[in-house]
Amino acid sequence: MRRFVVVGHKAVTTPKFSLNDLPGGAGRMDIVARCVNASLFISHDLRRDVECFAVLLGEPEPPVTVRVNGERVRYLSPDERSPAALIKKALGVLEQGVPPAGETESTPGVFVSRRSFAEVIGGLTDIVYLHEAGEDIRSAGLKGDEAFVLSDHQNLTPDEEATLASAGARRVSLGKKLYHADQCIVVVNYELDRLLDG
Repeated sequence: MRRFVVVGHKAVTTPKFSLNDLPGGAGRMDIVARCVNASLFISHDLRRDVECFAVLLGEPEPPVTVRVNGERVRYLSPDERSPAALIKKALGVLEQGVPPAGETESTPGVFVSRRSFAEVIGGLTDIVYLHEAGEDIRSAGLKGDEAFVLSDHQNLTPDEEATLASAGARRVSLGKKLYHADQCIVVVNYELDRLLDG
């Protein structure tokens, strides 16, 4: 299973946001939504062997982690509002009460919990931190089932980078140019598809 972990530093942790204002009132939820879609969609289908973790750290009650499983997810369309609506529903379920250490399925294939970034990373193996100072992706010896970590429009904090270092994460680069988070995910999927499809 290939995994993407996206940190939304300002993405709100309440369902009380408008789907018409994802960049503003929802704390750049538009970036998170695009990352979910970039992780899972190919033309006319979904990647069944991919999961996307959205770690939401905005107000009012962070952290919240929403996990979208490509094999099980339903009701997901390739536009920003669709994944944002599923996240909104997940946050609503969380407001109704989930055990502190538990994860619950809010809609098919969408799971919500109070897990922190460190807890998410602690549950993963073969972690790759996408970073411009890393080893080039084409020579990094990737197998295709790694967990790739990236941030929204803000850099990871020093504490988040320390968490990755403690977990033994490798730094891998997509080249000298800087891309948006969702574009990075598309490039990673493309490179791994080429690698695995021979």
